[in-house]
Amino acid sequence: MRRAMLAVVLMLMTAAVFSQTNDSKLGVGDTVHITVFQQADLTSDARISERGSVSMPLIGEVKIAGLSQADAGKLIASELKKGKYLNNPQVTVTLATLRSRQVSVLGQVARPGRYALDDTSTQLVDVLAAAGGVTPTGADSAIVMRDGKKQVVDVKDKDSAFKLQNGDTVYVDRAPVYYVYGEVPRGGAYRLEPNMTVVQALAAGGGLTRAAATGA
Repeated sequence: MRRAMLAVVLMLMTAAVFSQTNDSKLGVGDTVHITVFQQADLTSDARISERGSVSMPLIGEVKIAGLSQADAGKLIASELKKGKYLNNPQVTVTLATLRSRQVSVLGQVARPGRYALDDTSTQLVDVLAAAGGVTPTGADSAIVMRDGKKQVVDVKDKDSAFKLQNGDTVYVDRAPVYYVYGEVPRGGAYRLEPNMTVVQALAAGGGLTRAAATGA
């Protein structure tokens, strides 16, 4: 009984993931695989242009940006039928490469730039990893700008499930620093860690020199 229930749960989860992917709206820059049943000459891969369209044999450009994969297939089939090229065309459109949903990653990361989101890598930790991770000089938190609003997210929390959305901007600031001067072996700037004490701060600079410690 338990095995049967587990199988049902797995089937439902798989169906949910498939449904989510299949219902995703196509956008400019995405690459799709277009299959016309029993028409190998019409089956092709195409990239959605800046005009939101793909170029198809016989019917020319068809605008599919903003449509689901299922609706894009129906539209292409309708155009083939309208042009009297096929009587009952069966067309499927599947997403091959997702490029239309992107986020910007800036600041203290190894590779700043724009990164695509897909249905399996929308979490902040995944996108930061794609950007090469936070540099040693980066802060422990990231600022996510969305629709003009700012949210601070802990990037050290590897279990964080914060999900990004199309158009988000992620900014990793420099970590706060403090400065050590005077009678210490290694004066300079050091990363300020949470709850750091003065003794710990001085230890990072090598501690006080013997002259400073003895007052000599």
